[in-house]
Amino acid sequence: MTIFRALLVAAALAVSVPALADEVTVKTLNSGPGGMMVFDPAFVKLKPGDSIKFVPTDKGHNVETIKGMAPEGAEYVKTTVGQEAVVKFEKEGVYGFKCSPHYLMGMVALVVVGDKRDNLEAAKSVQQNKLAQKRFDPLFAQVQ
Repeated sequence: MTIFRALLVAAALAVSVPALADEVTVKTLNSGPGGMMVFDPAFVKLKPGDSIKFVPTDKGHNVETIKGMAPEGAEYVKTTVGQEAVVKFEKEGVYGFKCSPHYLMGMVALVVVGDKRDNLEAAKSVQQNKLAQKRFDPLFAQVQ
Protein backbone atom coordinates (compact mmCIF):
# COMPACT_ATOMS: atom_id res chain seq x y z
CA MET A 1 0.00 0.00 0.00
CA THR A 2 2.88 2.42 0.67
CA ILE A 3 4.25 2.02 -2.85
CA PHE A 4 0.77 2.61 -4.29
CA ARG A 5 0.37 5.78 -2.22
CA ALA A 6 3.81 7.06 -3.35
CA LEU A 7 2.89 6.41 -7.00
CA LEU A 8 -0.42 8.20 -6.49
CA VAL A 9 1.32 11.26 -5.01
CA ALA A 10 3.92 11.26 -7.81
CA ALA A 11 1.18 11.06 -10.45
CA ALA A 12 -0.74 13.93 -8.83
CA LEU A 13 2.40 16.09 -8.78
CA ALA A 14 3.16 15.32 -12.41
CA VAL A 15 -0.34 16.37 -13.45
CA SER A 16 -0.30 19.58 -11.40
CA VAL A 17 3.07 20.86 -12.67
CA PRO A 18 2.48 23.17 -15.66
CA ALA A 19 4.46 22.63 -18.83
CA LEU A 20 7.43 24.94 -18.99
CA ALA A 21 7.60 27.35 -21.88
CA ASP A 22 10.63 27.32 -24.12
CA GLU A 23 13.14 30.13 -24.47
CA VAL A 24 14.98 30.58 -27.76
CA THR A 25 18.17 32.64 -27.97
CA VAL A 26 18.50 35.02 -30.91
CA LYS A 27 21.82 36.78 -31.37
CA THR A 28 22.27 40.17 -33.01
CA LEU A 29 25.44 40.12 -35.06
CA ASN A 30 27.55 42.45 -37.17
CA SER A 31 28.33 39.47 -39.42
CA GLY A 32 26.84 36.00 -39.47
CA PRO A 33 24.58 33.62 -41.40
CA GLY A 34 23.03 35.65 -44.19
CA GLY A 35 25.66 38.38 -44.30
CA MET A 36 26.28 41.64 -42.49
CA MET A 37 24.00 42.97 -39.72
CA VAL A 38 21.81 39.92 -39.02
CA PHE A 39 19.69 38.23 -36.42
CA ASP A 40 20.76 34.63 -35.80
CA PRO A 41 18.42 32.91 -36.35
CA ALA A 42 16.38 35.37 -38.42
CA PHE A 43 13.30 33.08 -38.45
CA VAL A 44 11.84 31.66 -35.25
CA LYS A 45 8.72 29.57 -34.68
CA LEU A 46 7.27 29.56 -31.15
CA LYS A 47 4.35 28.27 -29.16
CA PRO A 48 2.22 30.79 -27.24
CA GLY A 49 3.93 31.46 -23.92
CA ASP A 50 7.44 30.90 -25.30
CA SER A 51 10.11 33.59 -25.07
CA ILE A 52 13.02 34.88 -27.09
CA LYS A 53 16.18 36.01 -25.37
CA PHE A 54 17.69 38.65 -27.64
CA VAL A 55 21.46 38.74 -27.09
CA PRO A 56 23.48 41.62 -28.56
CA THR A 57 26.55 39.48 -29.25
CA ASP A 58 28.00 42.45 -31.10
CA LYS A 59 27.15 45.70 -29.30
CA GLY A 60 25.19 48.48 -30.96
CA HIS A 61 22.05 46.46 -31.71
CA ASN A 62 18.51 46.47 -30.39
CA VAL A 63 15.18 44.88 -31.28
CA GLU A 64 12.04 46.80 -32.24
CA THR A 65 8.65 45.74 -33.55
CA ILE A 66 8.06 46.92 -37.11
CA LYS A 67 4.77 48.84 -37.17
CA GLY A 68 2.05 46.77 -38.82
CA MET A 69 3.95 43.52 -38.33
CA ALA A 70 2.40 42.12 -35.14
CA PRO A 71 -0.95 40.61 -34.23
CA GLU A 72 -3.61 43.04 -33.04
CA GLY A 73 -3.20 43.70 -29.33
CA ALA A 74 0.36 42.38 -29.16
CA GLU A 75 2.74 44.32 -26.97
CA TYR A 76 5.09 46.69 -28.82
CA VAL A 77 8.75 45.78 -28.29
CA LYS A 78 11.68 48.18 -28.25
CA THR A 79 14.79 47.09 -26.37
CA THR A 80 17.72 49.22 -25.26
CA VAL A 81 20.72 49.25 -27.62
CA GLY A 82 23.42 46.87 -26.40
CA GLN A 83 21.23 45.31 -23.69
CA GLU A 84 20.05 41.70 -23.50
CA ALA A 85 16.26 41.35 -23.30
CA VAL A 86 13.75 38.54 -22.93
CA VAL A 87 10.43 38.93 -24.75
CA LYS A 88 7.52 36.60 -24.01
CA PHE A 89 5.02 35.91 -26.82
CA GLU A 90 1.41 35.22 -25.81
CA LYS A 91 -0.55 36.25 -28.93
CA GLU A 92 -0.52 33.96 -31.94
CA GLY A 93 0.49 35.42 -35.27
CA VAL A 94 3.36 36.84 -37.29
CA TYR A 95 5.81 39.38 -35.86
CA GLY A 96 8.39 41.42 -37.76
CA PHE A 97 11.36 42.91 -35.93
CA LYS A 98 14.21 45.22 -36.85
CA CYS A 99 17.39 46.49 -35.31
CA SER A 100 16.65 50.22 -35.28
CA PRO A 101 20.25 51.37 -35.92
CA HIS A 102 20.76 48.86 -38.76
CA TYR A 103 17.32 48.54 -40.37
CA LEU A 104 18.52 50.41 -43.48
CA MET A 105 21.12 47.64 -43.84
CA GLY A 106 18.34 45.02 -43.83
CA MET A 107 18.68 43.81 -40.23
CA VAL A 108 15.28 42.15 -39.72
CA ALA A 109 13.78 39.00 -38.21
CA LEU A 110 10.47 37.17 -38.46
CA VAL A 111 8.79 35.35 -35.57
CA VAL A 112 5.75 33.10 -35.94
CA VAL A 113 3.79 32.22 -32.80
CA GLY A 114 1.31 29.35 -32.76
CA ASP A 115 -0.82 28.22 -35.68
CA LYS A 116 -2.89 31.33 -36.40
CA ARG A 117 -1.72 33.48 -39.30
CA ASP A 118 -4.51 36.08 -39.26
CA ASN A 119 -2.07 38.97 -39.74
CA LEU A 120 0.22 37.30 -42.31
CA GLU A 121 -0.99 39.24 -45.34
CA ALA A 122 -0.96 42.53 -43.42
CA ALA A 123 2.62 41.83 -42.30
CA LYS A 124 3.69 41.00 -45.86
CA SER A 125 2.15 44.23 -47.16
CA VAL A 126 4.15 46.52 -44.85
CA GLN A 127 6.42 48.71 -46.96
CA GLN A 128 10.11 47.86 -46.37
CA ASN A 129 13.34 49.32 -47.64
CA LYS A 130 15.04 47.35 -50.43
CA LEU A 131 17.51 45.42 -48.23
CA ALA A 132 14.92 44.60 -45.56
CA GLN A 133 12.49 43.32 -48.21
CA LYS A 134 15.23 41.18 -49.76
CA ARG A 135 15.74 39.50 -46.38
CA PHE A 136 12.05 39.24 -45.52
CA ASP A 137 11.13 37.42 -48.77
CA PRO A 138 12.85 34.11 -47.85
CA LEU A 139 11.69 34.46 -44.22
CA PHE A 140 8.04 34.76 -45.30
CA ALA A 141 8.57 31.71 -47.54
CA GLN A 142 9.20 29.68 -44.34
CA VAL A 143 5.80 30.54 -42.86
CA GLN A 144 3.51 27.53 -43.20
